[in-house]
Amino acid sequence: MNINPHYMSAEEAVCLIENGDHVFIQGSTSTPEVLCSALAQRGHELRDVTLYSAFAVCKGEAPYCRKEYLGAFNVESFFVSNGVRRWIQEGYGSLIPRFLGEVPALMRDGTCRIDVALLNCSMPNEEGLVSFGVSADLATAAAECADRVIAQINPQMPFSYGDPVIHINDLAAAVMVDEPLVEVPTATPTEDEIKIGNYIAELIPDGATLQIGVGGIPNAVIRALNSHRHLGLHTEAMTDGVLPLLEKGVIDNSLKKIMPGKSVASLALGSRRLYDYMDGNKDIIFKDVAWTNNPFIIAQNPKVVSINSCLEIDLTGQVCADSIGTKIFSGIGGQHDFVYGSQLSEGGISFLAMLSKTAKGINKIKPVLTEGAGVVTTRFQTNYIVTEHGAVDLRGKDLAQRARLLISVAAPEFREELERCAAERFGYSFLQLK
Repeated sequence: MNINPHYMSAEEAVCLIENGDHVFIQGSTSTPEVLCSALAQRGHELRDVTLYSAFAVCKGEAPYCRKEYLGAFNVESFFVSNGVRRWIQEGYGSLIPRFLGEVPALMRDGTCRIDVALLNCSMPNEEGLVSFGVSADLATAAAECADRVIAQINPQMPFSYGDPVIHINDLAAAVMVDEPLVEVPTATPTEDEIKIGNYIAELIPDGATLQIGVGGIPNAVIRALNSHRHLGLHTEAMTDGVLPLLEKGVIDNSLKKIMPGKSVASLALGSRRLYDYMDGNKDIIFKDVAWTNNPFIIAQNPKVVSINSCLEIDLTGQVCADSIGTKIFSGIGGQHDFVYGSQLSEGGISFLAMLSKTAKGINKIKPVLTEGAGVVTTRFQTNYIVTEHGAVDLRGKDLAQRARLLISVAAPEFREELERCAAERFGYSFLQLK
């Protein structure tokens, strides 16, 4: 096939977007910012354009999130990222609740129509294929479903193998943009986070297949895994934290049943070092999030270990991870998918970890969840809960037993009040437990 891309300016490219279109904007650390800015500049001439976004780390607030563009752009998101958080919290945009692994189905069955996909892609290879690089997640389904795919062609985007590729001739428009990707610094774990990481690492067996979330606690876990052997990686997000384990051969993927020998992810967010490590690396495969997050695919690997964070938990084991009271802060991501998948896996374990109190000293293990808080992981699914005060396994425990275990890992200054609340709620079944 001859390579004959349709190169043009960003301003010309976004003229392909029409009134009433539904537009998907790629996320992770690869939001096509130049195209978004050009689209926003058309805000005074467009009407009723729906903009879909998801998990993303943007350079700043989205340029189309301005009151002057009300009526031009309807902002909808499957995950509340920094670019749209204020806009949605103020009621100008909204969240579409859905497990992340199920969002591609909304696109493919037409529930969420996609007319245009805005992507940030690598330079073409010798076959004319460009890669979505750090973001297969929802971009794979969006590009498949869109009538028009418009892409920034970016020399700084790594070429990743797997699902996120498209031939450059299949782009309705291509715009050359030599622009660094957003970098997410590796979070340095605190002393308490290191304690949590050590508790979790001690419970992870050799040969486990890991799903690791983002932040100080997951990084603390990774740092404690150096002496493990034959670990595998099947995760939603790949971060800098796994690089030492890959380079040392701690993660060798040798015992996985699904794509053995390959590290599997759906998106990446990290430093330039991570992006360079990914570039052209055939041992790393990026897949559609509908595949990576499918619990029944996850479960085919043995000893799946999922490690995720949460915001608060109640005494029955209900976990909130997406909101602070009624205020939506983020989204569900893949927590549910991997909690479920790990528990279907032979020898699988799920960990939900958090510091026992906020930076302001507010208790995070509560008699009941804060009014309006969303339940991301139900009490029927919780396995290990971990704080800096220890790790407790809720699997197979009744409500009173759960309350007793959770109080044991709460901040000490809140335990007496929690005991009083548990005694009122569960009565003798709680009081007789020692």
